[in-house]
Amino acid sequence: MAQVRPMRADARRNYERLLKVAAESFAEHGENASLDDIAKRAGVGSGTLYRHFPTRQALLEAAYVDRIEALAGRADELAEQLPPGEALVEWLNELCVGTIQVRGMKALLGSAVTDGSSAAVTACGTSVKGAMGRLMEAAQREGVLREDIEPIELLRLAHGVATASEMADKQGGQIRRYLSLLTDGLRPGAED
Repeated sequence: MAQVRPMRADARRNYERLLKVAAESFAEHGENASLDDIAKRAGVGSGTLYRHFPTRQALLEAAYVDRIEALAGRADELAEQLPPGEALVEWLNELCVGTIQVRGMKALLGSAVTDGSSAAVTACGTSVKGAMGRLMEAAQREGVLREDIEPIELLRLAHGVATASEMADKQGGQIRRYLSLLTDGLRPGAED
């Protein structure tokens, strides 16, 4: 069995600098921020960036994994504090706000709600899908959410709400209204 060698101290510093600069750059320029510029701003060569992060998607995920994990954890906090239907709506609101406020995260979460075939999407996607599933199951048990909807469908709809709200005013000011319209259509009996 092959042992994984720990990173040298200089490699660890480069890795951490790359993540910090990448998160700043993605927030500033969106998911299409220049990778060469990220490497340059981090004080490393492009080869070092690609050695740590072979794809743009890998860098995006690494830059936002902590935020995604916190967002998934937030679902559990809301589930403890609010009735299931309210917890679901509040978490959807926080998810939508996050996708607008953190520009690179929108692309990452957008990828997570596709077919999930990319290994880079899997870690973040799994975390968000799991959180969504837990909230949905509780809301379905409470009888406030249709039984015929899957977590991936609701994630896709939430991504659409964030996109529509961003189109409306660039700030996400319409998220709560659009979520209200969406969740009204997701109540039991709405499919009739």
